[in-house]
Amino acid sequence: MYHWMEQSVYLDYNATTPLASEVLDTVVATLRDAWGNPSSSHHAGLKARKCIIEARASVAMMINASPQDIVFTSGGTESNNLIFTSIAAYFKEVVASKDHVIPHVIITALEHDSVALTARAMAGKGLIELTEVGAASDSGTVPVQCVLAALRPNTSLVSIMLANNETGVIQPVGEVVEGLKKSVGEKGGRIFVHTDAAQALGKIQVDVEALGVDYVTIVGHKFYGPRNGALYVRGLEQKGTPLYPVFHGGGQERGFRSGTENTGMVAGLGKAADLIVHNLPLYQAHMAGVRDYLEHQLEKTFGDRVHFNGRFSTSKRIPNTSNFSLLGRNLKGNLILSTLEHTLASVGAACHSHTEARPSPVLLAIGVPPHIALNALRVSVGRETSIEDIDSFIKDLTNAVLKLDSLGESGSISIGLSQNH
Repeated sequence: MYHWMEQSVYLDYNATTPLASEVLDTVVATLRDAWGNPSSSHHAGLKARKCIIEARASVAMMINASPQDIVFTSGGTESNNLIFTSIAAYFKEVVASKDHVIPHVIITALEHDSVALTARAMAGKGLIELTEVGAASDSGTVPVQCVLAALRPNTSLVSIMLANNETGVIQPVGEVVEGLKKSVGEKGGRIFVHTDAAQALGKIQVDVEALGVDYVTIVGHKFYGPRNGALYVRGLEQKGTPLYPVFHGGGQERGFRSGTENTGMVAGLGKAADLIVHNLPLYQAHMAGVRDYLEHQLEKTFGDRVHFNGRFSTSKRIPNTSNFSLLGRNLKGNLILSTLEHTLASVGAACHSHTEARPSPVLLAIGVPPHIALNALRVSVGRETSIEDIDSFIKDLTNAVLKLDSLGESGSISIGLSQNH
């Protein structure tokens, strides 16, 4: 138990996670004992370099990749930007023809802003053509056939997240890759596939060979690591998949990402990956049990007033995430959050938490009506979340709903809770 959690129940693990104690120990020890510049040839530099080599191997093992295909970055936003700028540069240098002078990129309506806004910005500057594929309202997933139908002769990249950060719904990335292989095999050419795995790592198995993708975004602070990250690039040193540097300088990370390495944080990322390699089934079982108990208690307490967003029999979710709305005119998600006394949760993506209340585009994209989407809460449990934490949250939520319901036109409390809470 983390000391800051003694007075609060933290249920926002999709926004960020605390450092695992083992990760913190590794970071501190590395900063203390391996402080040399990894580019230096003396023993202090070699010690730091060894830490980076070991961390690279651990991150690679976590996703069943080759260590040489891992590039350390500052986090998910940098990794995602690197991919899109690389595709544009590669197309201009290698592929461009008279007929198709810029690449066509396909993303989904479910992507994190670091993908969606990057793609839209580049399209606005005339650097790429962009198609955004919608999601199905009966599964919360992006239909494979819709991705394939969006292909053009100049399509160079398809970017589809592995698990959605708001609903937890797992996307059909492997099926998209298979569909693209058949399509490209018929027409010729090469289409690269990227998946942002930020919300999947540490919650489900991520295997780059099983998925068949070319790029994977890795974000440390989503799986109890530091606020840095990495990028998987298939066949990087053989130039099988393009990566064009944005930062130029000392040539670190084999010239793909210059800048003196943050050895302590890189080592911490490696330790966080190592914990997943050895403990993922345990983490999954615990989080799934707690999340399922949460949803059972919500149904038991609020009855038909609770509406689950993204819980479908036709698709799977990561084991820690529940997105739901409580029906009622005064029960907007942001109002509930501000009324909760002991619970830390969110209405969706953390990067939107300070904006004015509006329905989540992700929920709207999967067919949730606007008035229900406006009431949404995202609850995401972690490795330490207990049944007692959920009971405390349900009590806190019940009190908040009572208060907000009392603000109705009649001024009376009309919560309509089940009698079995």
